[in-house]
Formats: sequence, C-alpha cells, structure tokens
Amino acid sequence: MKHGFFIGAPASGSGKTTVARGLMALYTLEGYRVQPFKCGPDYIDTKFHQAVCGRPSINLDTFMATPRHVQQLYSRYGSGADLCIVEGMMGLLDGYDRDRGSTADVARALGAPIVLVVDAKSAAYSTAALISGFIHFSKGVHIAGVIFNRVGSERHYAMLQQVCDDLGIECYGYLPKSTTLEHGSRYLGLDYSESAESQPLIELLKKHVNWQRLLELTTTLPQAEDCLTSNATCKHEGHTGLTLVARNDEAFSFIYQENIDSLENVSFFDPETDVPDLDDVALLYLPGGYPEKHLETLVQAHATRQAIKEYAERGGRIVAECGGMMYLCDHIVTDDGEFPMCGVLPYSITARKADRRLSLGYRRFMLDGEEHRGHEFHYTQFLGEMPPSVAQVYNAKGEPITTPVIRYKNVLASYTHLYQIPR
Repeated sequence: MKHGFFIGAPASGSGKTTVARGLMALYTLEGYRVQPFKCGPDYIDTKFHQAVCGRPSINLDTFMATPRHVQQLYSRYGSGADLCIVEGMMGLLDGYDRDRGSTADVARALGAPIVLVVDAKSAAYSTAALISGFIHFSKGVHIAGVIFNRVGSERHYAMLQQVCDDLGIECYGYLPKSTTLEHGSRYLGLDYSESAESQPLIELLKKHVNWQRLLELTTTLPQAEDCLTSNATCKHEGHTGLTLVARNDEAFSFIYQENIDSLENVSFFDPETDVPDLDDVALLYLPGGYPEKHLETLVQAHATRQAIKEYAERGGRIVAECGGMMYLCDHIVTDDGEFPMCGVLPYSITARKADRRLSLGYRRFMLDGEEHRGHEFHYTQFLGEMPPSVAQVYNAKGEPITTPVIRYKNVLASYTHLYQIPR
C-alpha cells in the first residue's frame, strides 16, 4: 500500500493550493519523502510543489493523456516516495466536458481518496448540502473527508464539525481566517518567484489539522507498465543526438517534467546568459514562460539569438511553444517599444496592455499523421494578420480555433504547450 490522497475543492479560490502546499511542506519537514502531483495542465502550481518538496511535481491530465498513462505516471513517480499528494484544479467536477478531465476524473482513474477543502467564510450548517452533494453526486469518487478554510472562531468550527458528524464524514480540521495565507497574484497566476517560506502555514496546519490522521488515507499504486498506449510517454525511439532545452526561472520555465524525462541525452541552457554550441544538437526545445518580462536581457544576449537563427536557417530542428515561439519571432512589442528577438519567424508579437486578450484552453491537432495535444494560456497576440497554419487546431470539444501551427524549415512553433514533444 502507498499513502496518497487528493486535495480538491468545490470551486477555485477555496484554498486547495494553500492546503496542498502547506501539507507538502509539513510532511517534508517531518521527514517524509513527498511526491507532489498536479491535476491538469498547470505549470505554475508545480513550481510551488517543487520548492517545498525538493522534487519535480508531475502533471496528471486525462485530456492530454489516457487514464492508463495517468496510472503509469502516478506509479512510476510515486514508487520512490513515502507519500503522494495530488493538488486538484478548479472545482472538483469542473472538466473540459462536464466532469471529464476534472480532478474527480483523475482521482477516479487512480482509485484515490479526496480531501475536500471547503471555504466556510460565510456559512456554517449550509455547507452540509454542499458537501453532501459532492459525496453522492459522482459514482466512483471517494470523498474521504473535509478540511474547512477561513473559519472565524472555535464556535464556528464546532458548528462545522456538526455538519461532518451528521453526514458521517471525517473532519480533518480547519484553517482560520488569516491574511498571511493570501497568495500574491501575478501575470498569469500565482507568483512562484516569491519566497516559498511556509513556516506560518505549517504551524497553523499542525495546530488545527489532524495531519497524522491524514496519513491513514491510502491508495494502492497501480502497476507501472511500459508504453501502455500510443500516447503514454516513453523514451523516444529513434531519437539520437543531444536535445538542448532552454530553461531558467521565468522566461523559459513552463515545462512538463514528463516531456524532459521522455527524452535521452538532455542538456539545458539559459538564453539570457548562455551562448549555446548547437553543432551537435539534434533538437532545440524552446518552452514557454514570460520572455516579455525579460526583453532587455534577451536583447542584450545578441550572440545567443544569432546562434539560434543560424541553427534554424541551416535546417536545425526546433520545437518552440508559446514564449519560445515569441522568442523566435522578429520582434516583441510592448508599451515601452519594440524589442528584436531571433528573427527566425517573420512575425511580431504584441504584449501591449491595450492588445492583451486571454486565449485559454486545451488544444489538439493532427500533423504528419500524428495527433498532438496540449494547452494554451496567454495574453499576448500576433501583431497584424494571423500567420498561416499547417494544421487546423481544435479545442477539447472539437471546435476549430484560429491558433496557428507554424512550420518553417525544421522549426515547429505554436502557442500550444505540447504535452509530448513531437518526434
């Protein structure tokens, strides 16, 4: 048996990230090897997880991968840990099509218990109807207990305990109202660059949550198998030579760990400070991030941009996603002016405030007879006309969208963050 549980919530903003990150930090400090996971395509919360657990957080997503592949990931990465903690996404049942792809869907695939974080700021016994609904609505979903958040007093908590008593469900404790637990908001989401100091949160959890009792929640790890399905990530067959990956703290930081682990002979460089030697590179991978926040530094790294342009022009293979694609373009335009980038793609990107528009959602497209799946999340846009696309991109419901997939020589670029790097 393997310890493991999900942290879910009725809705976003209920406090599941606070509770999940705090418990990860608490158990780690208590000497447990904690393997963190994140439901969905999020690449920001995983930064918090890694900061407190000291090991990469793994995305579990039943749109970008099959349920069997999710089982494989949970087994493979969890096998070396004492405890697996999975942070959910959005509301427990919120998926790309009703509850498909939701936290509940992932938990159902793993047969794992869920601890529900309920915001009790403005309610007491009324939470009974809410919790009862989550307990009974979805078959195959095991709500193991509740942690209440934003509790106003001991008297308030006593009323909430009555709810759990009447429903016959475990109450694992609560977190009080506290301004120190509020996370800063940033450009696209949580500010993972701020300090990961968690001591005040850990002390509150130790005082108000029965964390020892939570350890009694267990789930059997599914047996790991090799390449269970066509989109289960294995080492890329036939991929020889060096894969060079752009990576730093922010400008190039949106990377699925499984993408890196699926490749052999991987090396990293920082486009802000390093001039890469691309002579023996078989694949240059430019992931997303916030290049628009580091434009002056990227412009100053002229030799790096020139090396990448020359590599592309001589037929070097590049996969560029979102921020990586922006980096390959002629210019990125902001309210402060125009900033030259690599000049591989003859387009400009606008990051001006007046041009900001949210593009968000799952994406899939066919290319060279193979389906690719991923996720799109950005505010920047192409300046002027949309580039021609070599593939029609669809959202999770199969509706066509205008996001282009750009191919130039051996360069493949798009706003889509791909779950698997194309071979």
